[in-house]
Amino acid sequence: MSQQNIGFKGWFYFRQGWSVYFAFIMAAINTLTVTYFLAIENYPILKEIFPSFLHYILMIGLIGIPLLITIGYIHYKRTSAFGAEAEVIATSQPFNYKLPPKGWNQQVIFPLFLMLTKYMIKINNNEKLTDDEINEIEELQKKINVLLDGDYIYNPRLRKFDLDKD
Repeated sequence: MSQQNIGFKGWFYFRQGWSVYFAFIMAAINTLTVTYFLAIENYPILKEIFPSFLHYILMIGLIGIPLLITIGYIHYKRTSAFGAEAEVIATSQPFNYKLPPKGWNQQVIFPLFLMLTKYMIKINNNEKLTDDEINEIEELQKKINVLLDGDYIYNPRLRKFDLDKD
């Protein structure tokens, strides 16, 4: 982590761990416990359906988990809610409007676009490619082949470029 952002990154990871894992698990346990011991135990009709806390958890699991999966699927695939959320995130993400600091975009894709347009102009003007330009194309082809093989050019975890794999 860069020293400049270590506090913000730590805060982000803390919130992710808290909200996605800890708070979710605690909320599920709390909801199950409260609904059973405050509601079901006090109503004989519900007590007949759920004779014990274990029965209640099993029934909620068998009905609730598939129901929540279906609701999550509908949220992502069948409503415009997720699209609206994604649009807000995309418009607030600075890297959607400029190149990311490192990675395959900066090392392969955009150099390829630049090279193609540069050489299209040369070819259109009936000019030949120089040896340096041909070498530049061959280097870019090596990077593309690395990506096509499912490997990486820049490893953000190691914070280094890894092109010398031969």
